[in-house]
Amino acid sequence: MAAPPRRRPGGVLLAAALLVAACGGGGSLGGLLPALPSRGLDESTVVAGLKQALEVGSRNAVALTSRADGFLGNPAIRIPLPKGLEPMGKALRTVGFGGQVDELEVAMNRAAERAAGEATDVFVSAIGQMSFADARGILRGGDTAATDYFRRTTSDELRRRFEPIVGQKMQEVGLVQLYEGLVAHYASLPFARKPSLDLRSYVTERGLEGLFQVLAEEEQRIRTDPAARTTELLQRVFGS
Repeated sequence: MAAPPRRRPGGVLLAAALLVAACGGGGSLGGLLPALPSRGLDESTVVAGLKQALEVGSRNAVALTSRADGFLGNPAIRIPLPKGLEPMGKALRTVGFGGQVDELEVAMNRAAERAAGEATDVFVSAIGQMSFADARGILRGGDTAATDYFRRTTSDELRRRFEPIVGQKMQEVGLVQLYEGLVAHYASLPFARKPSLDLRSYVTERGLEGLFQVLAEEEQRIRTDPAARTTELLQRVFGS
């Protein structure tokens, strides 16, 4: 089992959790609103607070994954060699290419980190299009309801944006040349079969999985450990 990720900095991360915390564990908007008149809050204010919390949280999650070592330094989402390359990696280590195999893994993670920054605009757009029914579904959902909403509404667009950027970053960090060189060395060994792998698609998919995993971890954490409410609206909706 992967070691738990380092404690995340930051404030309000995924709003479903905050709303549940605010109403003492109740799971629906209808159950929350009757408890709010003393603060003078209506449904539109609560939904605005939900959207703002989602934006704060998604921006923070993107910052965590797109920084240096956002993937490489987090055992929970670090991108390993694909299973299809494990025989190649093992064989190359036995003939003195272990350092280059390690560099290949580092380069895959660097490419994912550089692509992760693309997620911010996609998440913000999804939040802007969120309906009242979407908000109610998040509030009534499980521990990762907000993450599930993002996964459902943004995966295709994120994949479309990620893949060309991953390809570009693979070139920039030397991943393509490193991979091709290792494949050539491996193919020269007796009885070795040249692997066939779309490395760009692999890094793209693992990058998306890692991003959503960070979102889910933050959502679950905030349900049990509410952090700072960093804006006036969030303080009004969820308490200071």
